[in-house]
Amino acid sequence: MAPQREWFETDYYKVLGVSPEATEREITRAYRKLAKQYHPDANPGSEERFKEISAAYDVLGDATKRKEYDDVRRLGPAAGGFGGFGQPGAGGFGGFRVEDLGDLFGGIFRPGGTKRRTYPGMQAERGADLEAELHLSFTEALEGVVTSVNVVSTVRCATCAGSGSRPGSTPVACPRCGGRGVLNDNQGLFSLSSPCPECGGRGTKVVDPCPTCQGSGMQRQQRRVKVRVPAGVDDGQRIKVKGRGEPGRNGGPAGDLFVIVKVAPHPLFGRRGKDLLLTVPVTFPEAALGATITVPSLERSVSLKVPAGSKSGKTFRVRGRGIALDGQHGDLLVTIEVAVPNKLSDAERKAVEALAAAANASPRAYLES
Repeated sequence: MAPQREWFETDYYKVLGVSPEATEREITRAYRKLAKQYHPDANPGSEERFKEISAAYDVLGDATKRKEYDDVRRLGPAAGGFGGFGQPGAGGFGGFRVEDLGDLFGGIFRPGGTKRRTYPGMQAERGADLEAELHLSFTEALEGVVTSVNVVSTVRCATCAGSGSRPGSTPVACPRCGGRGVLNDNQGLFSLSSPCPECGGRGTKVVDPCPTCQGSGMQRQQRRVKVRVPAGVDDGQRIKVKGRGEPGRNGGPAGDLFVIVKVAPHPLFGRRGKDLLLTVPVTFPEAALGATITVPSLERSVSLKVPAGSKSGKTFRVRGRGIALDGQHGDLLVTIEVAVPNKLSDAERKAVEALAAAANASPRAYLES
């Protein structure tokens, strides 16, 4: 692997508290002791120290990386960065040949040549992620559904097949970089390369742009994406459709599509996880004297016993009458509300007045004491 700048700046042996001649077993033993001591779970606030220890062991615990690290450290001072290699000598710097530097840095530099790297106009890029909303009914969300969503994304231009040039013409080699996509900057021993500003590193230029995409090779287009919605999906849940986002560039992978589910409310039921929520009105006599009432569920109506003296707002649980999810059924949670009529008949008024006259205690008595 290519050397990291941290290799020049950090003495990993000192980080682990071992000597450069330490054996693999000694390095592992030192790492385990320090990792246990500075693990964030056991020692809050030690995250940076733990990362430093882990980075040191990642290099010294691997025989190949350790050898490369030792070779790099021998080239110069511990914190000398890429400089400080000493004075030029026969065949190179401080006794090192230029060819040795090329081997050591894993081919990052080529003596008298160019820096090897990939430029923005040439490298593969992952496509962007997209989002879309999917509106479902309450029942569709419970049962699951296979449907599709409309997505507007960037696709390869159908007119020019992505070339950016008008049909019948082709891009030409960039006159500034000669089609190489890079420009060399001679720095003496090393010649560094930078992406060509005229062609953006692509090496070609569009001289007769495509009328559809204006030379970009891409266009915005609406497409439909199939989505499999699992049973029991909840409002606001995100479903990931892998690889159906924006297409990648230069051979890069496509992004992902995230579908945000919007579930319409049910006219009767609410939902909390696997449980169904239902509010039903009861009369005062039913709450005071007790009654057996019939309430709806998703499949069929069920009977619910309301004990005498039940207060408005009390919730009863009907087991197994909720939502079937992951092989299990939730419950139906029924909350009763005592209904107060807006208008009383003569018979009802006389009955309520008789009840009021017969009442021997006020429910607010504790407030009057």
